[in-house]
Amino acid sequence: MKARATDARRAAVLGSPIAHSLSPVLHRAAYKELGLGDWSYDRFEVDEDALPGFFGELGPEWAGLSLTMPLKRAVIPLLDEITDTAASVEAVNTVVFTEDGRRVGDNTDIPGMVAALRERGIEEVDSAAVLGAGATASSALAALARVCTGEVVAYVRSEARAAEMRQWGERLDLEVRIEDWAEAEQALRAPLVIATTPAGATDALAAAVPERPATLFDVLYDPWPTALAARWSAYGGAVVSGLDLLVHQAVLQVEQMTGRSPAPIDAMRKAGEHALAAR
Repeated sequence: MKARATDARRAAVLGSPIAHSLSPVLHRAAYKELGLGDWSYDRFEVDEDALPGFFGELGPEWAGLSLTMPLKRAVIPLLDEITDTAASVEAVNTVVFTEDGRRVGDNTDIPGMVAALRERGIEEVDSAAVLGAGATASSALAALARVCTGEVVAYVRSEARAAEMRQWGERLDLEVRIEDWAEAEQALRAPLVIATTPAGATDALAAAVPERPATLFDVLYDPWPTALAARWSAYGGAVVSGLDLLVHQAVLQVEQMTGRSPAPIDAMRKAGEHALAAR
């Protein structure tokens, strides 16, 4: 899957809200490092209702799009094809406009999670825990399907969410056990904990971090560190951050949209760190 090599020089991230997105910082840093001076990357506030109209106005200069909430599922009917990875969770965060004019959707969150874990030496675990059951949790389960050989325990707040997580587990051929959020402190003893919850949701768990924690993957990056991540690090545990995920999924997007590989991950990470420090 490759973008047009010459004509397509525009890309952007779409979503609502979108002002907070670090994607332009990361992609622009990559373009600079790759010498793609005629490429631009912007952000557009686009909701589900406006998405078809936005697509209808795109010209041949467009290489691709990054998508955040609430567009990851809404975009699927507008595409010619989606990858197996995107289909596995019914969510697209990347659209590439190919040389023959097709719109191809992919999900780089899942391999981005796997790559972020591998960067920290996590190739395989025999069990894991997931905190939360929102949109990011399905991608977390898909990533765990690639690295976890045993049971995944998901801690959720409602029976509706529990049912969704069970369905994702069955679909991904992953053994998922559901526990109530009230028991979430138990999750912190797992070899790998993935926190997929909004800011503040895990703060109360910080006091329950064990003396020798294993690995925490907290998908948040602003504000950072979270209370849970700070305590985890203080106790010597390994922490993978939301910025790690954001960088790794963006690396894959840059490679797909530009056709250039490898993307400059170090430059992208430094740009992201600098932007967060300036906030």
